[in-house]
Amino acid sequence: MVFDRAAAPRGGGRTVVVGVADSDSSWRAAAYAVGLARRQDALLVVIHVLPVHSTAMLAGLSWMLAADDLAVAEQLRHRVAIGLTGTLGLPAPRWEFHILRAADVATGLAETADELRADTVVIGASRGLRHRLFGSAGVRLVRTGRWPVIVVP
Repeated sequence: MVFDRAAAPRGGGRTVVVGVADSDSSWRAAAYAVGLARRQDALLVVIHVLPVHSTAMLAGLSWMLAADDLAVAEQLRHRVAIGLTGTLGLPAPRWEFHILRAADVATGLAETADELRADTVVIGASRGLRHRLFGSAGVRLVRTGRWPVIVVP
């Protein structure tokens, strides 16, 4: 699902994919990706991956969680749009905002990067319990070896 699209149509150029969530490392990754896209005159594709709530789906409560998830995603899209318009007077790169449902961030970013034939994937460093249990999303993306991956601390 695409929420926002730059005025200029995409025409076979470079593509930078970045994952965003509401974390400091995610916003640092987004800032890095903006600069990279601007320098390379690339399309910036900002991805927010919504979690798949398997327990809630089994209980038939997924509709309640979906509304909350989409509200958070819309807030993130709004923050990205504001951030891109206020970047030190520099022109904003062409950009799109996608919302995906996936089992995890690495899977969602990998599928999108493959679909768009991305030149680079940028992600913030993982922290917390999920990182300890399942490994870093950044490391999992690097291990695929399909595109350069930049993990921003």
